[in-house]
Amino acid sequence: MAFTIEEIAAALEADAFGAVSLEVEGLAEPGSAGPGDLALALAPAYGEDLAKGAARAAIVWPGADWRALGLEAAIEAPRGRLAMAGLTQLMDRPPELPEKTRVHPSAVIEEGAVIGARSVIGAFAFVGAGARIGAGARIGAHVSIAAGVRIGAGALLDAGTRIGHRVVIGDRFVSQMNVAIGGDGFSFVTAEPSAAELARESLGEAEITPPEDASWHRIHSLGGVEIGDDVEVGAGSCIDAGTIRPTRIGRGTKIDNLVQVGHNVVVGEDCLLCGQTGIAGSAVIGDRTVLGGRTGVGDNLVIGEDVVTGVATVVMSNVPSRRIMLGYPATKMTTNIESYKALRRLPRLFAEVARLKKSVSKTQESD
Repeated sequence: MAFTIEEIAAALEADAFGAVSLEVEGLAEPGSAGPGDLALALAPAYGEDLAKGAARAAIVWPGADWRALGLEAAIEAPRGRLAMAGLTQLMDRPPELPEKTRVHPSAVIEEGAVIGARSVIGAFAFVGAGARIGAGARIGAHVSIAAGVRIGAGALLDAGTRIGHRVVIGDRFVSQMNVAIGGDGFSFVTAEPSAAELARESLGEAEITPPEDASWHRIHSLGGVEIGDDVEVGAGSCIDAGTIRPTRIGRGTKIDNLVQVGHNVVVGEDCLLCGQTGIAGSAVIGDRTVLGGRTGVGDNLVIGEDVVTGVATVVMSNVPSRRIMLGYPATKMTTNIESYKALRRLPRLFAEVARLKKSVSKTQESD
C-alpha cells in the first residue's frame, strides 16, 4: 500500500518538506533504498549512504539539508526511534480479520468455550472447556489454551503458545512463538532443612550435613497468572503460576525473548524485561523499570520504580527507586564504573610498587 509523504508526516505529527505528494510503498536503509522507498536517514551518520541508494524521499534528522542530500522530499524526525515506532505501525499490514469467526477444521474447541467475533483459530489449536477469548483474536497454529482461561479482545497468540490453567489476560495481548504462561513454579521443599536452606541462613558459614531424607516435595502452584492490557511476551519466555496468589504482569509491560518470570513475582506497569532476564520467585518489580539483557533478580527482593539495570547485572539486594545499577553484585552504575577503572589501574600500581621496593632496597644496600 502506498502513502504520500504528506500522509506519513501527518501520521507521525512531523514536518514534511519538498514534493509532499510523492508516494512511497516501503521502508529501507539509505544505502539500499529504491525510488519507491522511504529511506531512514535518522542521524547524520546515515546521510552519506543516501548517495549509494536511489531514494527520492527520506526521514532525516533535525536540521538536515535534505536538498543537498539529493532528495525530492523529506520528513524531519526530532526523535528517530519514536518515528520508527510510528512508521513500522503504519506500514505493517497484518492479515485482515474475517467478518465472522473462522476456525481451522483441525482445531479443537471444547464445549463451553466462547470465541469472540471476527477471530481466527489456526491449525491444530486447542481451546479448553469454558475458556473465553475476546473479539478479534488471532490464535496461531498449535496454540493451546487451558480450560477456564480468560483472554481479552484483540489478542495475538503466535504458533506454539501455551496458556495454562488459572490464567487471566487483558486486551491486546501479544505472545510470540513458544511462549509458556501458567506452568507450575519451581518450588520444592525437603522434610528436613536442605543444604540450600542451611547455606542461605548461615551465608555459607554452616557445615553442610546431608539430611536423612533428601526427597524433594513439590509445592503446587494454585494462584495462576494475571496479565494486564497491552502486554507483549517474546518467543520462548515463561511466566510461572503463583503458589497461592497470582503472578502478576502490569499493564503495558513488554517482555523480550527467553525471559523467566518466577512464581509469585509482581511486575509493575510499563516495564521492559530484556532478553534472558531471570526473576526469581516472589520478587517485586516497580513501574517503568527496565531490566537489561541477562539481568538476574534474586527471590523475595523489591526493585523500586524507574530502575534501570545494565546488561548482565545480578541483583542480590533491594534496589531503591530511580537507581541505575550495574555489575555482579549490582551496585550503582557510577560506583561500578569507578571500580572497573580502579581494577584496570592495578597492573600499573603493582609495577609502581615493585619499582619503589627496588629503589628502597638499593638505598638500604648503599647505606
